[in-house]
Amino acid sequence: MKKDIIDQLFDDLKGEFNVNAPKQNHELRFLDKLKATDLSVGTSKKSSRFNWKPFLAFAACFVICLSVFTALNTTTDEMDLASVSPELSKTQDFFTATLETELKKLNNERSPLTEQIIKDALTQIKLLEKEYKNLKTNLTESGNDQRIIYAMITNFQNRIDILNIVLEEIETIKNLKTTINDTKNTI
Repeated sequence: MKKDIIDQLFDDLKGEFNVNAPKQNHELRFLDKLKATDLSVGTSKKSSRFNWKPFLAFAACFVICLSVFTALNTTTDEMDLASVSPELSKTQDFFTATLETELKKLNNERSPLTEQIIKDALTQIKLLEKEYKNLKTNLTESGNDQRIIYAMITNFQNRIDILNIVLEEIETIKNLKTTINDTKNTI
């Protein structure tokens, strides 16, 4: 059989190992030397230069946070009707309140018969709201252009008109259902 590689290695190194017993108190001398090197390393660390790394890390974090905060606060505010004049502010408040009232009425009329028509109306309202956001951006860029102000007012009116038309259609659906039910009951 072949000899194992480790056995062969030990056979090759035979006679080269130090097999003498260590001198008396060898362990104590070793520990003393170890303590001496620990003390010299400890004193050399204390005498070394100041460690700036934690302070640099803190400063870097501070600069990053400050720049993010500044960037968030310097975004330009978009103008809307309220920022143009006090009269237009009242107009915007009126339209906003009317829209909220009409949306509440619309949500109160939800039923399986009216669900699809309400869903379609809300989709159109969302499209008009996106258009209104674009108009606000255009107003900010143009600086109180009367055509954009008129378009914004028209946008509000269109949203209210959609809600009114849908509410009228819902009333028609309800009346038709009532009429159909009444004719079924009388026959």
